[in-house]
Amino acid sequence: MNAASAKQFIHVEHEFGPVWNSESRILILGSMPSPKSREAAFYYMHPRNRFWPVMEALFADPANLNDRAGDSAESRRAFALRHGIALWDVIASCDITGASDASIRNAVPNDLVPILRNAPISHIFTTGAKAAQLYRKLIEPHLVESGIAIGMIQLPSTSPANASMRLPDLIAAYRSAFQREHLALNY
Repeated sequence: MNAASAKQFIHVEHEFGPVWNSESRILILGSMPSPKSREAAFYYMHPRNRFWPVMEALFADPANLNDRAGDSAESRRAFALRHGIALWDVIASCDITGASDASIRNAVPNDLVPILRNAPISHIFTTGAKAAQLYRKLIEPHLVESGIAIGMIQLPSTSPANASMRLPDLIAAYRSAFQREHLALNY
């Protein structure tokens, strides 16, 4: 790596913890929060990220107009917990350029064992190829060593960088994956 390319990388520590409680049934893992999400100290906070619209489309009660994710970290946390969704990221720290998953280097994983031992999580999903790749490489072996056998399913990234998938396509892909795992959806 030359000096010019080294300047593009910054070392990032995951500075906010997971969202989960004793009723969380699924765990959705990203790779590392984007700069906008780090700034807001919450998950999927870039205004063009489609994660929350996808979650609303699949989990919001259509008969309850108040069952929405909203725009704030507090309302989104409440929405996730109300629907049994735990959120975290695969990476605790890494070197990264901007929000580019492809640039991630020197990744250190988060420890999922405490969540998986203390919540009835039956399914793990990753958002995007890099999160899935790093999960398989860094987290899955630790879970196996800890005696935890739980599968992981890779979902498409909801990032605006994944421009090839429109919102309806993302909703359909997530719905299909969740239905294959027999998760109850509100639609």
